[in-house]
Amino acid sequence: MIEKTSRNAARLRKHARVRAKVSGTAEKPRLCVFRSNKHIEAQIIDDTKGVTLVSSSSVQLKLTNGGNCEGAAKVGADLAEKAKAKGIEIVAFDRGGYLYHGRVAALADAAREGGLKF
Repeated sequence: MIEKTSRNAARLRKHARVRAKVSGTAEKPRLCVFRSNKHIEAQIIDDTKGVTLVSSSSVQLKLTNGGNCEGAAKVGADLAEKAKAKGIEIVAFDRGGYLYHGRVAALADAAREGGLKF
C-alpha cells in the first residue's frame, strides 16, 4: 500500500533543501516566511547567533484578513520598515518551502519596495 505524504511534510522537505543553501549571517541575515490559511509571518534571523532580529505578522498588525496578498504586502512593508530602523538592508530570502507565488511573492515585493535588497 502506498502512503500519501501530507502537504506540510512535503513542504518541510522542500524547506530543508532551501535551508541547506540559505543561511543568515550578521552581514546578510535570512528573511524567513511562514504562511498559514489565515495569516502570514516573516522574520529576519541571524543564524550564526540563533537570534531573531526583526519580525512582523498579520496577527501583530491586527489585520482582519492576513490570508490574502494585500495582508502579505502590509506585513512585508512593515518588516522592511523595522529592518531599516535596525540598519538591515541586505537579506537572504527563505521562502520556507512554499512556491514563490501569491502571498509569498507579495510579501517579498513589498519588502523590496520598502528598501530591502535580496
